[in-house]
Amino acid sequence: MTAGTDASQEGVNTSFCRCWRVRRRDGRVLGFTDHDGPIAFDGEEYLPGAGLSAGAFMQGTGLAIDNVDATGVLSSDAISAADLEAGRYDGADVTVWRVNWTDVTDRRVLFAGSVGEVRRGGGGFQAEMRGLTEALNRNGGQAFVRQCAAVLGDARCRFNLSAPGFRLERRPVLVDRGQSFVFADLTDVQPRWFERGRLSVMSGTAAGLEGVIKRDRTDDAGRRVIDLWEPLRGVVGPSDTFRLEAGCDKRSETCRTKFANIANFRGFPFVPGEDWLVAIPSARQDVEAG
Repeated sequence: MTAGTDASQEGVNTSFCRCWRVRRRDGRVLGFTDHDGPIAFDGEEYLPGAGLSAGAFMQGTGLAIDNVDATGVLSSDAISAADLEAGRYDGADVTVWRVNWTDVTDRRVLFAGSVGEVRRGGGGFQAEMRGLTEALNRNGGQAFVRQCAAVLGDARCRFNLSAPGFRLERRPVLVDRGQSFVFADLTDVQPRWFERGRLSVMSGTAAGLEGVIKRDRTDDAGRRVIDLWEPLRGVVGPSDTFRLEAGCDKRSETCRTKFANIANFRGFPFVPGEDWLVAIPSARQDVEAG
């Protein structure tokens, strides 16, 4: 593995620069360049002075993980402190090009991957960029467990979450620190219907953020209270609209009775437990068998 920038590859040619393309998970695309003027290709524009620059590339020729450190200055016009704090750049796709600014068709990809850890400090930020080989660190295969291994609504589960009653959009009457949401118009929904589900922000400055529902309960006034495992990393309030999606506890009984989707259940409810592994025959069992 070798460390260093790609400057040595450019030699004495000063007509090359680097362009960054960042696609966030909410679909927004941003373009940056270390050139002193804007550059455009493939229908996208890369702006200078946007507060983003590359650190050292760590690239290998084998299966080692490539990574890049990106540093920048927080700017409300490009990358804001609020967006970083809200996690809008977590997992964003990143592509870095080496581009000849006198002829943008003369370019090549230096790096492709995603945003990893983001650290803030001193009025700026530093982001770790993880290469495509990062996916090799993920566990593969399927485990034989009693509970379902699919995610509700994904390609393996095949359940349509847009079916009536499983996805609702409401405004709360009270929001507590971005973690507890009180609704007055969910009294007709079954108890604990949304536990393990998802809450998404549909309007306001925090639109696009989402959290996993920890508890779905009723308060003393008979109102529905939705608690998240972690507070949303954005400013939310009763004037915002939220989407609630039903939750699944991964049990076969829930798949059958709540979702009527047992045909797509991805667990193994009849796998023997650990007690079966240590069980030994007894004299009584031998007599009864005879």
